[in-house]
Order: sequence, then structure tokens, then C-alpha cells
Amino acid sequence: MPAITLPDGSVRDYPGAVTGTMIAASIGPGLARAALAMEVDGALMDLSREIETDSHVRFITRKDAAALPLIRHDAAHVMAEAVQALYPGTQVTIGPAIENGFYYDFFRNDPFTPDDLPAIEAKMREIIAANAPFTREVWPRDAAIGFFEARGERFKAELIRDLPDGEAITVYRQGEWLDLCRGPHMRATGDIGPAFKLMKVAGAYWRGDHRNPMLSRIYGTAWRDQKELDAHLHQLEEAERRDHRKLGRQMDLFHMQDEAVGSVFWHEKGWRLYRTVESYMRRRQEQFGYREVRTPQLLDRALWEKSGHWENFRANMFIAEVEDEDKILALKPMNCPCHVEIFKHGLRSYRELPLRMAEFGACHRYEPSGALHGIMRVRAFTQDDAHIFCTEDQIASETVRFVDMLRLVYADFGFAEFTVKFSDRPTPRAGSDDVWDRAEAALQSACAQAGVSYALNPGEGAFYGPKLEFVLRDAIGRDWQCGTFQVDFVLPERLDASYITPESSRARPVMLHRAIVGSFERFIGILIENCAGRFPLWLAPTQVAVASIVTDANDYAETVAANLKSAGLSVATDLRNEKINAKIRDLSLSLVPNILVVGRREAEQNTVALRRLGGDAQEMLSLDEAVSILKTEATTPDLR
Repeated sequence: MPAITLPDGSVRDYPGAVTGTMIAASIGPGLARAALAMEVDGALMDLSREIETDSHVRFITRKDAAALPLIRHDAAHVMAEAVQALYPGTQVTIGPAIENGFYYDFFRNDPFTPDDLPAIEAKMREIIAANAPFTREVWPRDAAIGFFEARGERFKAELIRDLPDGEAITVYRQGEWLDLCRGPHMRATGDIGPAFKLMKVAGAYWRGDHRNPMLSRIYGTAWRDQKELDAHLHQLEEAERRDHRKLGRQMDLFHMQDEAVGSVFWHEKGWRLYRTVESYMRRRQEQFGYREVRTPQLLDRALWEKSGHWENFRANMFIAEVEDEDKILALKPMNCPCHVEIFKHGLRSYRELPLRMAEFGACHRYEPSGALHGIMRVRAFTQDDAHIFCTEDQIASETVRFVDMLRLVYADFGFAEFTVKFSDRPTPRAGSDDVWDRAEAALQSACAQAGVSYALNPGEGAFYGPKLEFVLRDAIGRDWQCGTFQVDFVLPERLDASYITPESSRARPVMLHRAIVGSFERFIGILIENCAGRFPLWLAPTQVAVASIVTDANDYAETVAANLKSAGLSVATDLRNEKINAKIRDLSLSLVPNILVVGRREAEQNTVALRRLGGDAQEMLSLDEAVSILKTEATTPDLR
């Protein structure tokens, strides 16, 4: 006789095992129509599942965020049914819900192409309209293997064989079609609704291993209603318009090429932007008491073994063998062990703590070529890396100080809001449970003192300590994880770092790992897309261009440019023998924020016509006035 506790605290008793469908109907017809699934003691389940013991139950309706993964998972099943109906002999493999959508991997001799998507999508709409119920069945393992092998579904049979002994083998039916699946699902295919779209096709290796067969992956997106779908499609259109790779070419900032996979060729304008960001960060770090250092690129394997990185990060490290010295060196993938070595160089006193050590450290990490993405995901990058060596009692105050700095930096770059994730102990990890208990408790306490609220990100900490991840939201609603802050009791122990206490004994420092922008390359990519290339003036690679109307004004245009450069502005000139409208068009396409137009009259009167990017109006100013205005607008936020 289970007692069912509902979210409002009310309790309903039932004479025997009861399904979610029965509970919803007993509460009211409105809930019976709206409920798609249920949470039973926090676990998501089908409404058809029976509840035999006292439980807390919450119903999932279309209004709940939890409905989205269900809609997407069910859509993946419907897509698989549609594919097998249209293309007999195609094998299905796996089809999960993912962020913003779903995909399914198929095995067939001829890979799918974008031309196949309209027919598949139309068939999906037929299946959804049929509103076939999802039904769960538990099968014996051998029977399930035999069934899928008999259908030629060798990938499904392999999945079943690899499931742990004792795990229930569950199959879900929708009409005549079925699939191996843990569930849960909604009530029927009609619950998916019409707000979905197939997006693209891609290749993927079975189980992500290049030695396995290549599969054909179809991606789709699905939402609760058409308004959400339209908003997502608009965001994708905006993302394509803002793509940093396209804007990087358009603005002549950088390029990538096969001779240096995963590395950036910075052009003059792009490097100017890079140096502006770096110089700003350097001044902010000095303002907050950091000491800048520089450490080697190549380090002996022995150091990485001591630190634990060889064991935990070897697959991502680039290796160099030195034959005449019989040594194996690694290009550093991070800077932390090097900073410990600087800390260890000579005796350290408690009076020096906290010691804040910063480096714009060049790092190299192996990323599979398929994971690389412009300057957002590269193999060679530079971080605004810093490590704070402190006592356990100083963790809270240093966290507060870091968060203050981070808020200031993000606001200066135009990001008014951020969210925080707390990532706790992973598996595997270094250090005892006691050490992790202390580190996690210290970071949680520090968050409270810094006024930082966070969402838990279980098991995603670094192998040496828990961390905070700071996530920015850009102008079109996308989230980017940039800043990190980690509490580390392990590395100082492994690398034998110590300081002299007031009692003249030795103690281990706590090591706080921190970054704010993270990879400069990735952060600049984020900035490009957030601004759509229209940077605030202090960041613009070319802040002002001077364009002459007639060649007679070229000498005056050069004088104007020289005055602007003397004021510290980055300036370009367009003195071509072209019509002024063509010059303005070309400079606008390059996203130059300010254009000063000069002709014979301006040369005679020592004036300029100021045009702003995106505007048609011109503002007539004296040269001195224009230089003063633009110089003020171009001042970096920390120097205003």
C-alpha cells in the first residue's frame, strides 16, 4: 500500500502497486493530459512504471526543463525508425539526446547526405502523427542478442554483450518498431510535437575509435514548441554570421594552415588585438599583486612524473626525445609544476604568503584534428595562468580577491554576468579522501565568503583538487567556460614545496590555480563572436581609418593619420585613386569603427568628417577635436 508524497507535501495512499498514469489521473484530468514522465525519488521514469513502495513523485510536463531531454531522446528513436523505413538494411547503433538536440549513428554502405534529410524529416512527422505508444519490455540477455543478430543488427548485439552482468536488458517499442534502450520515454510518439528539425550529417567512428567502422551520423534539434525552435535556429544563424573564422579572414586577423595544425598565424591586426588583451591583463594582474614569471617550454619527463601529469595527462602531451642525452622531454601542457619549482628556489617564509605568481604561459596539448575549431580549440595556446601559494587560512581571502578581479575583468570585456560550477573529486584522482574533504570544504567556505553561488558539477574536478568554473554568456545566449579557480593540496606535497612557519618549522603551502580569460586564443575567438567583429574602440585592431576624397587631399590625410598615431591610436589610411563611397564600403566591410573622410575643403579648414561604423551621418569636427574625442573613447577601461 504505497504512500505517494507529491511536491506540495500532500500524501496519497493507494491500495497496491500504482503507475504514474494512475496517480496523475487520480489527481485530475488536467495533469493526466499534461504529464509526460515522472521523477520517483529523484529518478526519471516512464509514467507506465509501477511504484510499489512509499515514494516521492514529481510529474514532468512540457513546461519543465526536464522535458527537453525526453523530447530529444524520443525524437532520436523516431528518426531511427524513419531511416530504417526509408532505407531498409541500415543498422542503428546509438542515438542520445545532446545539448540543444539529438543524433543517431547509422551503419550503411552509402553515407547519408544533406539531400536525404527532407525525406527522413517528413517520415518522422508521419510517425509522430501516428502517436504510437512507447512500451517498455525486459528481455533475457541471450534472447535479445539473438533477436538483434537475426535482424542483422550486429552493433546492437555487441552493445548487449558489453553490458554488465545482471543489468536488465530493456527494449522500447513504438508501434511495430523497437530499439534497445534504458529509457525513460514519454507516453507516445505524439508527445514529441512538431518543433524539430534535422540539421546536418557527419561521419563518426563506432565507439569513437578510428580502427572501427565509419558510421553516418544525423544531427537534429528538438524543442518544446515552435517559438523555442525558431529562437534556436535564429541563434544558429547569428552564430554563423559571427563565426570568428569568417570574421578573422574578413578583418585580416589570423589564419590557420596544414603545416601547423592547431596553431595560429597571427597577422598584424590580429596580433595588435592579442597584445591589447595581454597588456590589459598584465596591468590588472600587477594591480592585484601578482609577480610575473617566465618558465621553459621543454621539461624532462621526470618532473611530469613527480607532478602526476605523466600518469593523468600523458595522452595530451607532445614528446621530444633527445638521443644523445637519452632523455624524454615534454612540451608543457600547463604551467603549474614550473611555478612550484620557482617557489622552491630558495627558502620561503610565511611572511611571503600569499605569493601570487603569474605567467602568460605558452602551452601545447594534443587535440584530435577533428576536435580543432579555428582559434577556439587549438594545440598551441597561451594562458593567463597564475598560482597563489598561501596558507589554509588564506584560501577564503584569496578567493574573494580573485572573484573581485574576475568580475572587474569580465565587465571590462563586456560580460556583465557569469555563472559558476563547482567541480568536485573525480575518479581517478591524486590525494587521500581526507585531503579532498579539506580542499572541498575550504573552497565551499570561500565561495560563501566571496558571495559566489554555484551549481554542482559532480566528478569534474582536476585530478589534484576541486575547482570553480566560471561561465560567460555571450550576446546571442551561448555559454562559454573561461575562468577557473582550483584548490590544490596535492601538488605542493608531490613536488616537495614548503615554507618556514612562525615557529621555524616547515609546512606545505596550499596552491591555488587560477585563470580568468583562460586561453588567449579561445578568449579572443569568443570576443570576436560576441562583438560580431564590432569591438569597443579600446579593443579594435584598427581604431580609425583616414580616407581621402581626392588625391589632392592625400598629404593632409597623412597628417591626420600622424596626429592620431601620436595620440596612441591604431590608424590605417586609404589613399587609393578610388571613389570615396568605394573606400567607405571596403573599410566598413573590414569593420573599422571610425572613418575620417578628408577632401580639399577639410585640408583647407583643418577639419575632418567623422563617420561611425553602421551609420550614414557625418560629423564635422576640427582635427584637434576629433583626435581628442577618439583618444578618450579608445582609452582602456583600467586607465580611464
